[in-house]
Amino acid sequence: MVGMIQPLLSITQDARTKIDGVRTFNEFPDAMLRVRVLAKEGRQFRYEIALEDPRERGADDLSVESDGLTVVLDPSSASDLAGATIELDSAVIGGGLRIDNPNEGWQDPIARAVQEVIDQQINPGVGSHGGQVTLVDVKDGTAYMRFGGGCQGCSAVNVTLKQGVETAVRKAVPAVTAIVDVTDHEAGENPYYQHGH
Repeated sequence: MVGMIQPLLSITQDARTKIDGVRTFNEFPDAMLRVRVLAKEGRQFRYEIALEDPRERGADDLSVESDGLTVVLDPSSASDLAGATIELDSAVIGGGLRIDNPNEGWQDPIARAVQEVIDQQINPGVGSHGGQVTLVDVKDGTAYMRFGGGCQGCSAVNVTLKQGVETAVRKAVPAVTAIVDVTDHEAGENPYYQHGH
């Protein structure tokens, strides 16, 4: 691995070559690499990997120099990126970057069990109608879920929640005593409630 940033993240040689190539192509050889977790969606993270002007580094940013490349992390992303590896994703035309992150997923065993029910039982069913269910959080025996796609605003969502989702989750995960739909089914612009973690 090139550019080991202990204990936070590492960059493979192929990824480093790609980053250096983009810096050279854009005539921005001193660009720093910003890596952050933008959101946690179910059991996956959504990332931002971008080249930035070094003058944009914030006072609280964590940064490490690695063979002429400055890698910058937002403090709020650092723990979520610990042990992650930036790799070249050959599935992307031209080769994009991806992050292999051992921290993705639910650390809480109850949340992991609920996610498994969603993945194996619930989403295959609602997916046939263009819908999806995302686990937002599990706290004090309550699972907070967001309904998306065809489920958002669907008149049958209460039936789906009570007879399908709630029944399946409570049967498989007895520690969950309540399910709360945090979707704003009425809104069009920003339909989702953001539950604080």
